[in-house]
Amino acid sequence: MSSAMVLRDVHKTYNGRGVPTTALRGVDLDIEAGSFVCIVGPSGHGKSTLLHLLGGLDRPSSGSVVVLGEHIERMSDAELARFRARRVGFVFQFFNLLKGLTVAENVELAMMFAGTPRREQSSRAAELLRSVGLEDKLHARANELSGGQMQRVAIARALANDPDALLMDEPTGNLDSASEAEVLAILDGLNAQGRTIVMVTHSPEIASRAGRVVEVRDGRIAQ
Repeated sequence: MSSAMVLRDVHKTYNGRGVPTTALRGVDLDIEAGSFVCIVGPSGHGKSTLLHLLGGLDRPSSGSVVVLGEHIERMSDAELARFRARRVGFVFQFFNLLKGLTVAENVELAMMFAGTPRREQSSRAAELLRSVGLEDKLHARANELSGGQMQRVAIARALANDPDALLMDEPTGNLDSASEAEVLAILDGLNAQGRTIVMVTHSPEIASRAGRVVEVRDGRIAQ
């Protein structure tokens, strides 16, 4: 099976107030296309930094980051923005929805940034919201939804541009058990369709559902 993401000797250091903090130390990692990978480890050890580098939300201090065949560490900011918009979907713990917009408008917004023709946006948003069981919420405001419903909207938004990979940072961290089960069932279905999923989680139960678990400790992949 081919690799969707390859990191080689990746280091990441932040310089806050002149004090360097090393988040990742020489990380090597291969993630196969179509796999479901959970990244686990203690808080503050580099899990989210690793995920952000895989998605082009941050850049390495050194090393190589190849995602879907592209050396994204070499891209300009504009190239990286276009790459993220079209090829990678993101889901975060706190949903990041625009609560004054309708559910459909939140999904359409992702397509607008990717340059999807306006006439296609509404039909595509409706189709995606049906796929996550929210066909009756298209015109509701995001702030009228439950946490589980908002996360399903976030998943629909992440899928808006038919990305090859989904990157998720604690996507069930703020959900009750029933909502968590609904979201995980959706993710299982997406992975079964061949979508690559990489998820940061603190939950051993969720990690047990993944095909592979990667542990990060002290900025390194634990062996």
